[in-house]
Amino acid sequence: MPRATKIVATLGPASNSPEVLERMIRAGVDVVRLNFSHGKGQDHIDRAALVREIAQRVGKEVAIMADLQGPKIRVGKFDGDKTTLEPGQKFILDASFEGLGSNERVGLDYKELPRDVKPGDSLLLNDGLITLTVDSVQDEEVHTTVISGGVLSNNKGINKAGGGLTAPALTAKDMEDIKTAMAFQCEYLAISFPKSATDMEMARQLANVAGEPWRHKPQLIAKIERSEAIPVLDQILKASDGIMVARGDLAIEVGNAAVPALQKRMIRMAREMDRLVITATQMMESMIVNPVPTRAEVSDVANAVLDGTDAVMTSAETAAGKYPVETVKIMAAICVEAETAEEISFDANFTNKKFGRIDQSIAMGALFTAYHLGCKAILALTESGSTALWMSRQKIHVPIFGLTSQIRTQRRMTLYRNVTLPVVKTVLNALNENRLADGLERLGTIFGGYSEWGQLVHRVGNDVRVLGLPLRRPNTEHAFRMLCRHNMYVQDFGRVRDPDEIARRELVWEKMCTTLEQKTGHEVGAIAADDFRRLLAEEITPDTFTIRGSHPPTPKQRRAATRLDR
Repeated sequence: MPRATKIVATLGPASNSPEVLERMIRAGVDVVRLNFSHGKGQDHIDRAALVREIAQRVGKEVAIMADLQGPKIRVGKFDGDKTTLEPGQKFILDASFEGLGSNERVGLDYKELPRDVKPGDSLLLNDGLITLTVDSVQDEEVHTTVISGGVLSNNKGINKAGGGLTAPALTAKDMEDIKTAMAFQCEYLAISFPKSATDMEMARQLANVAGEPWRHKPQLIAKIERSEAIPVLDQILKASDGIMVARGDLAIEVGNAAVPALQKRMIRMAREMDRLVITATQMMESMIVNPVPTRAEVSDVANAVLDGTDAVMTSAETAAGKYPVETVKIMAAICVEAETAEEISFDANFTNKKFGRIDQSIAMGALFTAYHLGCKAILALTESGSTALWMSRQKIHVPIFGLTSQIRTQRRMTLYRNVTLPVVKTVLNALNENRLADGLERLGTIFGGYSEWGQLVHRVGNDVRVLGLPLRRPNTEHAFRMLCRHNMYVQDFGRVRDPDEIARRELVWEKMCTTLEQKTGHEVGAIAADDFRRLLAEEITPDTFTIRGSHPPTPKQRRAATRLDR
């Protein structure tokens, strides 16, 4: 069974060479992350071109995520590059200081810090390893006492416990980096430190304008790193295409103990709202220097998979670590093993979910049928990727094969959980032209590498195919055909003679249609159990929505076709 959970790998000095990058992609990387906190614009353009070249050579589509730096609240530089702070000593953060820092004082990159803090606030430096308490604020100076000491080196970050720093999510550098990212048409754009839906809406406007010369609109990922983002998480999700559970900075602001529960909540909310979710930060941290992860790290990755994350992400492990390829291989193996223990909760999710679109309703109906008929795979033809995304939000352990003629949609779907991409245009053309036998032959060839899938499509077995076909008629987005097959090569359901099997299928169909009708208000149940055989033996033409076949359409079928057309 294909691995369902995807892997996002950060590129850096350890993985920049073509040889290492190719091995990482072959080991299981689905999305590469370009960290705009490091390097120049041309460096990222060159890396993106290398990723495209190697992915084509490997024969696998790989998406690119451009991760913006965001506001960096850091101390300045020190004389000798570092200093040691002892518990109890006094230390000044001086926004007006331009020289090299010492054991008593250091400058700030973020000049607004004196106006964002007050006596009693706690400041965390160097990823929370050093803690300062604010004693007083005097003009541009923040006077503090060291609570937890340690070595403080150049340009280390500053966080305020509980949040409250006013730095904007998008800086002037970010705006220029968005232009760079659009120059190589990244599939995903990650926004650092958003505090509200407004931050994401502004980023989308900037990205859409920058991508206009290429008619490219990237998917936006909101990195949840600030405590202010938690109360408005639902609004940020609505304004985004996905979120990243960025546990590093988030843990500093809300406390380490709060992060595991927040992670589960964010993953659940993202899936319920049909958004993507990536779990990140220190997942395999020890593999920066060690060839194997700790048991705690293995459990961390596995728990994220069991929570339902779309992807797990590496950072320094593949960007600067000694074992980038091994990290990807081990992470992929952990994901596969964890998925075998995943609980299926499809029925509960389906019953409680409301669908706002007919095409989404039918996609969910296909899942319902596939689950209850014990189907082995779902083939989804899609132009935008929406059909595959909707279906991937459910846990049913039925692999979804996303078929698309759009290269951008291909790459976008690489991040969707449980969606595999066997993309060949000849297959799509055959299916779109209703040459189903030819299409199935070609699909059998594609899936030949997976013996089980080759048998499924090419010869016998159970499968449900959801075809999202663009229509030529105005005001109609898609025609969907659901074809259910059971141990036969042809479509004709009427050739199934077993009365028990017919009754079982009719019951599944009737239950699905009734539920969809209740949830959507649309009369999708108009073609009900008594028409099940005829619907599947005949064909709905996308251009006219008339029903063709060996029998003339019944009045009920004509009414159903008219309703679908509306």
